[in-house]
Amino acid sequence: MIKGKDLKPHIGIFGRRNNGKSSFINVLTGQDVAIVSEHPGTTTDPVRKSVEIFGIGPVIMVDTAGIDDTGDLGTKRIQKSLQALKTVDCAVLVIAGNRFGSFELQLISEFAKNDVPFIIIHNKADIESLAQTTITDIRKHSDCDVLDFSASTKLGFDAVVESLRKNVPEKTYIFDSLIGDLVEQGDYVLLVTPIDSEAPEGRMILPQQMAIRDILDNKCICITLRETELEHFFKTSGIRPSLVITDSQAFGYVKDIVPDDIPLTGFSIVFSRMKGDFENYIKGTRSINDLRDGDKILILESCTHHISCEDIGRAKIPMWLSKYTGKRLFFTNISGLGDLPENYREYKLVIQCGGCMVTRKQVLNRLKPFTDNEVSITNYGMVIAYLNGIFERVLQPFVKE
Repeated sequence: MIKGKDLKPHIGIFGRRNNGKSSFINVLTGQDVAIVSEHPGTTTDPVRKSVEIFGIGPVIMVDTAGIDDTGDLGTKRIQKSLQALKTVDCAVLVIAGNRFGSFELQLISEFAKNDVPFIIIHNKADIESLAQTTITDIRKHSDCDVLDFSASTKLGFDAVVESLRKNVPEKTYIFDSLIGDLVEQGDYVLLVTPIDSEAPEGRMILPQQMAIRDILDNKCICITLRETELEHFFKTSGIRPSLVITDSQAFGYVKDIVPDDIPLTGFSIVFSRMKGDFENYIKGTRSINDLRDGDKILILESCTHHISCEDIGRAKIPMWLSKYTGKRLFFTNISGLGDLPENYREYKLVIQCGGCMVTRKQVLNRLKPFTDNEVSITNYGMVIAYLNGIFERVLQPFVKE
């Protein structure tokens, strides 16, 4: 199973066996990250490694099996390599010996299908230089950067780094602010953070940490409290926050305490704007009332975690949805970034988590097969707000006057 657990840019290395993909990674990173062997097929399942590339910064390198692998096991390895495309922000297609044919064209087609920018590296240039005829063949199909490179002599190293710097989408490492367009310098932002059995011992969960940092980066004043202290805060502090962000599970409690004229939303909804398909989430949420007996609902959790009886995706949302609709619904849960069901259209609704542990690219690629097949999508926070009757209210902070 391929799991996205890092917000750094993901760079995938693809190509035929024995073209020097692993050697390329080791030279680029200055480390023996990938196993190098003269025997084709050394790399099996995609291998991920967090590294620092000079001139680019911290990235996740994804080393994949050869696209020309053979046999039943080889076919499975190729499938894993192609699945890795859904998790990468930029790809490197490694060729050697001026071989450019059907295998490379298949990868270029997959890059286009997954909207992944890519460059082509002609490796082993110390043995055979990149030929003009090869460039001409490539230009019939792509105008991407094509660079001569040698893992042995480091020929072309600087040009490769510069090309990657140009092609790695900026949004993968320069994040939009979570709330920067919703507040002004000096504003009070109130975070409501329940502590339940799912809360980690002695620390905040990642969405709360990121929200606190974003508030401070925007030179606002951050106030963090539990939902049980919220009423006391409003009665005694005299502070009127410019924005209240709560854990979605507390919507039912918080909505009756926060005055109607104070903007209110949830962590998951804030993240859905940065990480997800915000407009389609809104549209999909409004389809909840269309659910019927026997409908199947897919719940996507982008990370893996210990499951408890209070688990939001596996226990609470299914229970709340069934109770709200009064329908007999069937739920399927998938954790991490594992394989999706083959028949997308069998689901009436897909519910995606906030996506705090993965990149925007990974979330969008995860949801694309469903939107392409006209399956409604939404996210945890929007569903919970809808079921609590405050859907329009929690969207109000994002409505431009």
